[in-house]
Amino acid sequence: MAKAKSKTTSTTAAKATAAATTTTKSADTDKAIFIGKEGDQTAFLTLALANRHGLATGATGTGKTVSLQVMAEGFARAGVPVFAADIKGDLSGIAETGEAKDFILSRAKAMALDFKPDQFSTVFWDVFGEQGHPVRATVSEMGPVLLSRMMDLNDVQEGVLNIAFRVADEQGLLLLDMKDLRGILSFIAEHADELTTQYGNVSKQTVGTMQRQLLVLENQGADKFFGEPALQLKDFMRTDANGRGMVNILVADKLMQSPKLYATFLLWMLSELFEELPEVGDPPQPKLVFFFDEAHLLFNDAPKPLMDKIEQVVRLIRSKGVGVYFVTQNPIDVPDKVLAQLGNRIQHALRAFTPRDQKAVQAAAQTFRPNPKLDTAQVITELGKGEALVSFLEGNGTPAIVERVMIRPPTGRIGPITPEERKAIMAASPVKGKYDTTIDSESAYEVLQKRVSATAAPAEGGGVLGQVGSIVGSIFGTNTPRGRLSTGQVVARSVTRSVTNKVAGDVAASLGKSVAGSLGGSIGRSIVRNVLGSLLRR
Repeated sequence: MAKAKSKTTSTTAAKATAAATTTTKSADTDKAIFIGKEGDQTAFLTLALANRHGLATGATGTGKTVSLQVMAEGFARAGVPVFAADIKGDLSGIAETGEAKDFILSRAKAMALDFKPDQFSTVFWDVFGEQGHPVRATVSEMGPVLLSRMMDLNDVQEGVLNIAFRVADEQGLLLLDMKDLRGILSFIAEHADELTTQYGNVSKQTVGTMQRQLLVLENQGADKFFGEPALQLKDFMRTDANGRGMVNILVADKLMQSPKLYATFLLWMLSELFEELPEVGDPPQPKLVFFFDEAHLLFNDAPKPLMDKIEQVVRLIRSKGVGVYFVTQNPIDVPDKVLAQLGNRIQHALRAFTPRDQKAVQAAAQTFRPNPKLDTAQVITELGKGEALVSFLEGNGTPAIVERVMIRPPTGRIGPITPEERKAIMAASPVKGKYDTTIDSESAYEVLQKRVSATAAPAEGGGVLGQVGSIVGSIFGTNTPRGRLSTGQVVARSVTRSVTNKVAGDVAASLGKSVAGSLGGSIGRSIVRNVLGSLLRR
């Protein structure tokens, strides 16, 4: 019975394909995206099932980026906004009109496809703000769980980071940028004895190690990512004047040099979408499609609790109307629990040169619904550039039998755009000026400095108190313009602090009590964190 049903479905799909191609259109329909064709076999991705997620895999140079562009174009035509990471810059061509080159026309003719060059409204984003609009999040929004992974902290250090966030909540201190995070860590180090009795062991040595990890993170560009104005995800979910979905491209060539920052940033975005979007069930088409290139970086060295939550988010975000498509070289890069949620598959060629490669090919073949006419494992190694094995979900939500097809040519440009073209696109961007200038709001760093400065102010008249006030001002940076502290000054603070304690004696102790008293009297509040940290508490 199952075979008969599948045959009927294939016949229906073939009739739909014939109707689409004879009308000399792009072959996309109102309900499906035309992906490719080979002989009588045609591959359509059903929009109503596109939020069931997907996977595009294949060795380098086999055509994954073109397949990604074809899907992105199809979603955009249907009015679905797209977000995609662009690792090599090749996807940027979607923003410019394609060219009717001979090989493109030849492939289109073989598919009975009327090729019409096109271009798509595109917004470029860049964590570093160099080739796109800056992308920022606050430290509070990122939360301690993802920050711990980004900083590669162990369990003890992660516990101290959670204490730092708790203290910031209770002290009413906003954690927005890296200065704030450094400030709150310095604060808990100074009050380690008091905090240890209340929250558990806090050692200055542990905090010192975390500060060094922050320095590594800053060197990778995280200081540009954390801050305000923070990204509003609704800016990803736009349509243009023609009702087409906006294509949002994250410029990731430089970001990929910091793989943990890249993976954690995209995981944060996915988590934010999960937290912010309402439940919509099964919409006729997705509200947003999210392409995660180099997906294996998301799962490398992830602890089991985090892996469980990644699997949970991927499984549940479908009901928010978001489709997630992982792009990587091999299906075995994706854990089985996540792989089981990916119903729409495109498999480009894999090479079986080593025993490990051969094992990977077999594993890839087993992820498809078998086709009695194809030796799937063998075909995977024989696919040419632009060819792929595809299996999309059918009307009843079950995977279709795997078929071998040639991927249709994109209508946008294949390959990167020029710097001049990028500048012109950014100048006409709907979010121009919204994120381009950093805002430095009063937050934990400034508040802590003001408290110390206010405590030290009476000592400025002279004598021993004046000297101690000057020293404390140097320690906490109140005598130095913001942003101009050298690494040597930061290290010197701890040395000066110990000398001050010996010289000033009871005076320094009195200052410490005054600071603690002013901090203890501030209001306590909880900062909402919309990342996986909130999920872990469920």
